[in-house]
Amino acid sequence: MNTEQILIIKHGALGDMILATGPIKAIRQHHPTAHIVLLTTKPYARLMADCPFIDDVWIDRKPKAWQLGVIAALTKSLNSRGFSWVYDLQTSQRSTRYFKLFVKPKPRFSGLAKGASHRHHTAERTRMHTIDRQKQQLAIAGITDVPEPDISWMGADVSDIRPNAPYILLVAGGSAHRPEKRWPAEYFSALAVHILQAGMTPVLIGTGAEATLLHEIESSVGDGASGIVNLCNHTSFAQLAELARGAAFAVGNDTGPMHIIAAAGCPSVVLFNLQASNPALCAPRGAHVQVMAADDLQTVKPAAIIDVLPASVAA
Repeated sequence: MNTEQILIIKHGALGDMILATGPIKAIRQHHPTAHIVLLTTKPYARLMADCPFIDDVWIDRKPKAWQLGVIAALTKSLNSRGFSWVYDLQTSQRSTRYFKLFVKPKPRFSGLAKGASHRHHTAERTRMHTIDRQKQQLAIAGITDVPEPDISWMGADVSDIRPNAPYILLVAGGSAHRPEKRWPAEYFSALAVHILQAGMTPVLIGTGAEATLLHEIESSVGDGASGIVNLCNHTSFAQLAELARGAAFAVGNDTGPMHIIAAAGCPSVVLFNLQASNPALCAPRGAHVQVMAADDLQTVKPAAIIDVLPASVAA
């Protein structure tokens, strides 16, 4: 092939994928004429197919050690393009092992793998925020201009679901197996009441798995519930980005959708349980983003959120 072939490995999760859009853009700017392939997992394939910084998306089935046929197929794919560079932005045990699947002469490889041409094996890498860690990784590979997360390309028609302005997005869900990462539902209800009383529209965002939670919040508001917009299971990732651009504010838990909302430029408060995750390593960034963190989210009362809302709502 005459065109330079580049492979980027990034499996997820959603928040990490959004944070990686800056490094992915940097790789595109460093290789402007290359054909860039992203190896990712099925949940993010459709989303990243619209990303202008890449040309092709491959789905990694993440084979188990005993799935020899799947491993063989993956090995064949990885060696089919003659990749000149592989940028492993996942740097997991799995993606690091993929280095061994490349035949010799191996491509230049940015990642953790032993024997990689541009190994990112610094002592401080595990103590760095994802954005800073990936900037350091790419600097080792010769890419020193790395922009912040860029989802300017992410958007979709929301004409049939956009609430009347002004509205505030509430992201009350999160990992079902990590309930400690969720701000209490009754606090979201209290916040929704305040937003309604201020003449604005609270908009609940979530997936089908969070339907019961969001219905609980909606129902508990009582007579004012008719003013709430519940978009549970009604927004794609791209639609969420578009809604965020039109929102006055957003409040949500440490979960992937808040990364989309923050990267879209929406003023946001993101709630972190310090026993579950470290915002210094993975929080959305930006002057418009405020992190509220505590060992127990029960201690972060609605009044603390109300105090940082836009003046028209906080009054």
